[in-house]
Amino acid sequence: MRVVIQRVSEASVKVEGNITGEIGHGLLLFVGIEDADSQEDIEWLSNKMINLRIFNDEQGVMNKSVLEIDGSILLISQFTLHASTKKGNRPSYIKASKPDLAIPMYEKMIAQLEKDLGKKLQTGVFGADMKVQLLNDGPVTISIDSKNKE
Repeated sequence: MRVVIQRVSEASVKVEGNITGEIGHGLLLFVGIEDADSQEDIEWLSNKMINLRIFNDEQGVMNKSVLEIDGSILLISQFTLHASTKKGNRPSYIKASKPDLAIPMYEKMIAQLEKDLGKKLQTGVFGADMKVQLLNDGPVTISIDSKNKE
């Protein structure tokens, strides 16, 4: 499972012109799912994202987590995170899970994040053509791959 984490002042997602998710200060998370992903990946990533200390403390040092600032989360599914650009100029998405496997994993990620955050998150619509708007704070952007725990 791959995740791109963006610290945002605000973010929203629209599907067919309607806002399906919207947050203020918090995290915008793009998640890409592959067939090899498991509940273990979900739990590890959720814990890592919830506790990642990328928000400023009183001294302006990135030392607080989204939990500590009572921030919000907007989660967006994004199969293109598993793009392979090894051959040619057209990316291959062969590693990205098909909807029959990805949707249940996405729903499990939502449930895990809500449990760990202690409140409901905002989401996009799986598989939809989404328009994401954000104000990146910092900017702070971090990518994590649960198969490569660096």
